[in-house]
Amino acid sequence: MPRYALKVNGATKAVDADADTPLLYVLRDDLELRGPRFGCGLGQCGSCTVHVNGAAVRSCVTPVSAVGRGAITTLEGLGSSARPSKLQQAFIDEQAAQCGYCINGMIMQAADLLKKNPKPSEQQIREGLAMNLCRCGTHKRIIRAVQRASDQPVTA
Repeated sequence: MPRYALKVNGATKAVDADADTPLLYVLRDDLELRGPRFGCGLGQCGSCTVHVNGAAVRSCVTPVSAVGRGAITTLEGLGSSARPSKLQQAFIDEQAAQCGYCINGMIMQAADLLKKNPKPSEQQIREGLAMNLCRCGTHKRIIRAVQRASDQPVTA
């Protein structure tokens, strides 16, 4: 079994995994990170989203071998419970989570969006998060959280 040296949240971690093992399994099972979640297993719901080299990717369909020496950031790498990132704090302030299952993907996708477009319109936020599913229906609060994090007027 190959050994991979993964740079996760700024620290290098060694893991043994088959080349086609989904990155999600390595992050959750081997590194015990709980931000990314298994949702659909097909890359369609977004609950497994992480950043690789700063770009949002679906870790359930990304083999660990595809990451190489790329920098991986998970929800835990954005901030902590003691010091949440501005975006995480906005989600807390807007009470954007109901069941919370989608929140990892929503925050990680929103972080990618805000990096590319620091002042997105409501429509751009909706489009940027369109491929992330939330079954609880907290979309308005999620949009408000992204607006709050981008210092935009809250309209949703």
